[in-house]
Parts: sequence; structure tokens; C-alpha cells
Amino acid sequence: MLTPLLILFLSINTNAQTFELNGKDTLNYVDVNGRKQGKWVLYGKHKPNTCYSINQKAEEGSYKENRKTGLWLEYYCNNNVKSKVNFNNGRADGHAVLYFENGKVQEEGEWKGNKWVGALKQYYDNGQVQHEFNYSQTGKREGEQVYHYENGQVAVKGNFTNGKETGVINEYYENGDKKAEKTFNNGDVDVASIKTFDAKKELPKHTEIVKQETTVKTTVSKDETLATVGKAPTVLNGHHVLYNKDKQVTKDGDFVNNVLMSGKAFIYNENGILTRVAIYKNGIYQGDGVIEK
Repeated sequence: MLTPLLILFLSINTNAQTFELNGKDTLNYVDVNGRKQGKWVLYGKHKPNTCYSINQKAEEGSYKENRKTGLWLEYYCNNNVKSKVNFNNGRADGHAVLYFENGKVQEEGEWKGNKWVGALKQYYDNGQVQHEFNYSQTGKREGEQVYHYENGQVAVKGNFTNGKETGVINEYYENGDKKAEKTFNNGDVDVASIKTFDAKKELPKHTEIVKQETTVKTTVSKDETLATVGKAPTVLNGHHVLYNKDKQVTKDGDFVNNVLMSGKAFIYNENGILTRVAIYKNGIYQGDGVIEK
């Protein structure tokens, strides 16, 4: 029998959609201690000021003791799946698939301890494979790594050991002809080993796109902390490494009055998965670097 207090709690909690007394099936249930439990489905009404309509499904999965657990699905506003990510104790852990808005796979692999482990595939939005990476259980690139052009041709192919290039790395033109051959040792190229080749077949023609230099700067946010646990930055100058609340590196480089002048900014999605590494020089964004762990 429900107590008057519990009846009052459920009546004022708009997120508690259903609650069965037998405890077998619950939806969007918050227990008497205010913790989310069981199956949850979030709709547009739960995400105000977004592109979702009020009754449009935006996200679904399960909670245990207020933390995400098991498989969670997110959706774009066009109803296509945005991501399928497995969680353990509130953090992404296990198989993860990210999608473009057009429904094609963007990225797929295994995420464990804030690192990609094992095989990782990244795709262009036309469905062609962009990268085929392999990671060790410590999150460093290990074994064969392959980069592809958007037309599917191999661009770069070679091996990594403990996160660094090793042995012969081959580069190719977009038409498949070999472009260069370089020998690496522990991430350093042997300059004397470099061989370059002219293309034998005609290369594809592309419309040249002029990229304007951006003047966007990146600064320290109030949610970032220094390596020293609990120590928040005030005014940073010199080299520093910053972390988010999940103890993931967010910025690594040289600062002048809290502005990242030279270094990297690490961008994560809402599931805690690293999606971009932005490179800065003289305080100016230069482009994205390769995601390394």
C-alpha cells in the first residue's frame, strides 16, 4: 500500500510517468530518495529550447541508482538515431556507435575507461571508411592503422607501437598510386629513408576551397581544474594541463592570461567520448589533429 507521502511525491513529480506496484515495470521512475531508476524515455518536453517537438522521443535507456546503465539510444530531431552507447555506472563503457544525421554510421568501436580499445572505424558522411584504427587495452594505437580518402582509396597505411609510428609507413595518391614511403622509429621519421613518387595516373580534380583563418580563441572555463585535485585555475600563465569533472584532459598547452596560446583542446560529447582534438598556435585555431589516446 502506498504511503500518503509517496502518493504526494509521485503526483508532483512530472518525470514519473508510470509506476507499477508489483515493481516489474517502471517508466521514468524516481524513487523516494530522488534517484532515477529503471527504464527512462526522454521526450522533447524534457529538453526545452531544443528542436524536438513536445512528444518526440529524444533519448532512452535505463538508470540504476541515478546513473545510466546498459544501452542508451539518442535521436536526432529528424528521428534518426544519433548514438548507441553502452554505459556502466554512469559512464560510457563498451560498444559505441555514433551516427551522422543522415543515418549513416560516423564512428564505431569499443569505449572503456575513457579510451577507445580494440578496432575503431570512422566514416565519411557518404558511407566510405575514413579511418581504420587499432588500439591497445591501454588506449594507445597499436598494430596496423589505415587512413582513407573520401573516394575509398587508401591514403596512409602503416603500423604503430605503443601509440607511435614504427617501421615503414606508405602514403598514396587519391588515384591509388604510391606517393611516399617513410621509415619510423618510435614515432620519429628517418629522413634518409624518405622516398617520394610521382603519380602515374591522372589525379581527381577538386574544387579548391579557401579556408579563412579563424580568430576564435579558447579560454579556461569555470568547470575545468588543474592536475592538483580540487584546485581550480585562477589566472593561468605558462604550461598547464586542465581536466573536466570526469578527470579527462580538456586542454594541454601554454597559456597567457587564461588563453590557450599553443597546444591542444580536447572536445568530448555528452557521453564523455572524445570527438575532436583542436590545435592552437599563437592563440588561433589551426585545425583538428588526430585523436590519440
